[in-house]
Amino acid sequence: MPADRVPEVEHRKFGTFGGVFTPNVLTILGVIMFLRFGQITGEAGIRDTLLILFAAKLITTLTAFSLAAVATNIRVRAGGAYYLISRSLGVEFGGGIALVFYLAQAISVAMYVLGFAEAFVATFPAFGFSPRAVASIANAAVFAVVIVGAGWAIRVQYAILLVLGLAVVSFVIGAAEAFSPAQFTLNWTSAYPPHHNIVTMFALFFPAATGIMAGANMSGDLRDPGKSLPSGTFAAIGVTAIVYVLLVVALGGGVDRTRLLADSFIMHEVAVWPSLIVAGVFAATLSSALGSLLGAPRILQAFARDGVFKELRFFAMGSGTADEPRRAIVLTALVSQTAIALGDLNAIAPIITMFFIVTYGTLNLACFYEGWSHNPSFRPRFHYGHWTLALAAAVGCGIAMLLMEPIWAVVALLAVGSLHATIRAIGVRARWGDIRSGVAFERARKALLRLEQQPIHPKNWRPIVLALRGASGRHHMAEYGYWLTAGRGVLSIGQVITGETDDRLQRRYEAERMLREDISEEGLEAFPAVVIDEDLLEGVKSLLQCHGIGGIRPNTLVLGWSDDVEDLERFTDVLRIATRLRRNIVVVKREAQREPWALPPGDVDIWWHGRRNGSLMLILAHLLAQNAEFRRRRMRLIQVIPEESARESAHEHLTEIATRARIDVEPVTLVYDSLHEAVLNASRSAALVLLGFNPPEAGGHVEFFQSIEVLTDGLPDVLLVHAAQELDIDS
Repeated sequence: MPADRVPEVEHRKFGTFGGVFTPNVLTILGVIMFLRFGQITGEAGIRDTLLILFAAKLITTLTAFSLAAVATNIRVRAGGAYYLISRSLGVEFGGGIALVFYLAQAISVAMYVLGFAEAFVATFPAFGFSPRAVASIANAAVFAVVIVGAGWAIRVQYAILLVLGLAVVSFVIGAAEAFSPAQFTLNWTSAYPPHHNIVTMFALFFPAATGIMAGANMSGDLRDPGKSLPSGTFAAIGVTAIVYVLLVVALGGGVDRTRLLADSFIMHEVAVWPSLIVAGVFAATLSSALGSLLGAPRILQAFARDGVFKELRFFAMGSGTADEPRRAIVLTALVSQTAIALGDLNAIAPIITMFFIVTYGTLNLACFYEGWSHNPSFRPRFHYGHWTLALAAAVGCGIAMLLMEPIWAVVALLAVGSLHATIRAIGVRARWGDIRSGVAFERARKALLRLEQQPIHPKNWRPIVLALRGASGRHHMAEYGYWLTAGRGVLSIGQVITGETDDRLQRRYEAERMLREDISEEGLEAFPAVVIDEDLLEGVKSLLQCHGIGGIRPNTLVLGWSDDVEDLERFTDVLRIATRLRRNIVVVKREAQREPWALPPGDVDIWWHGRRNGSLMLILAHLLAQNAEFRRRRMRLIQVIPEESARESAHEHLTEIATRARIDVEPVTLVYDSLHEAVLNASRSAALVLLGFNPPEAGGHVEFFQSIEVLTDGLPDVLLVHAAQELDIDS
């Protein structure tokens, strides 16, 4: 946009009074005030009506605290509640709210013009117009005002605000003339008819307290949203509260209960200038329609610009120097006209109210999470809020929903939840930061602190796996690391880059980036861990000692078998240092011909040779069985015995081990003189073999290598398992 046109755009933007206070007041002081307030006061009495008013205003005031905090913490742009919620709770929550809030406001236009039509037909029956025809004409008129631009709409709202004010003054003067302390005393207490109580009256009144988002919907048209939204919203809540209190006192002290209950248009009868009450009803309905037709298109435009649904991008376009959402305005007017054509909207009125309250509740949750998570970026200029107030407001919104319409409350929540799930399934990535990472951080922080205070018992062992990936890749380390954690533990994929630190920094960043990409492409739940060291052994020691935090440190090292004769000594050094650091070891000796993530058919054989390594092998086999690739495979617990006479007792022993461990394995006893011969004959056609081992002493690397090669020759994938920690499989 050319620089010389910026002042014109700024000149067209609105301040606190026109952009926030006026839309809020006009939306709050609506039809319920004129047509239902007498019934509420008559049934509930002055005392209970004031309690109802206090409860409703408390919820909206606390919500205004949340609105003020969130609005003064970010640079507010167009989109109102959607923008504030999406930039805090994320695109899924914001998107779910955006669509239902837009539809609620679009259909509300129809409800308000239908309300105007009913009042018009009742006031001027001689004209012979049908309510639907009058509503269509009113819808077209409101559309004409809004399509010209927000500036014209705001000017019209000033006139409507004046009419509303005069109507209230007219009634108060008339009621003051008839005011009687005795009447006030008689109307102080309640007189509920059967099946009515303070809860039903609260449900009837509460929609009259909503409307505080009307100004927020204009956020993109405000000169200073961070300043105007808090001050304009609080001013609107305060002024309308005073008006409602005056009306309660005037109705209770100036009109007897019988007339309050019998005449829904009692304000017209009491007012000193009755025609102003008629004008006030017309003004209330038309102003609410105008506010909704102003706000709804701006929500849709902001949502479309975020590109969540490609089908909505057409409505992202703005018109003129003020960036008016005219395409969205046309759509909103068509939605409203369609609703008018369908006729009676009483059936859907409750869910529209629910959508408004869901929006309020979600905004409160956004403020609560921002404050509760102690997010350093949450630094609102509004200093009078607290996350406890936001939580109280969210709970209040939930209670209000349940009190008014429990079924529609569930419907509204399901609608928002479905949209949330749809957006999440699409996999939209927001271009902005939100509170989710902060909430996750706070939960993780507290969980780590609790874990640090708890003694680690062998019964509660979980796999925290560090799978070493060499420079050549070795993707099967991640494969087995993923299978062994089985969604029950934590997997880190580590890599050691050897060489001078200064020369390898860029390579480290590149290696970590590639690790993250591999993890994402494979769909793994894993963390990358890359270190630089001049020596591989020192690098592994660094990873084992320093990777992780608190109780989430690697307890199991997974690495590949080394068939490089020149590298044997360093390989066995890694095994010994891991053992000294009390890390379990799983060495993967993989069949070269196998495709990744595709095991050949066959059993999983666990070769039992005592509890030290055997307990760990059983637990690892149980974890493997939790994966789809292993779930239907038979698992055999095999023991070699030297004599046939010991077969029965050995079989009973294996059966007892499996039973006490509660692991589904088939005990097998074999009589062989040679372990190598037994393993080769029994497990040649298996899919995976688990064998226990002990790391060699210093200088014994050659003999160790040769013995393992002989033992595993001709076998499929082999996991060589060494337990450095005590595990409890019996409890």
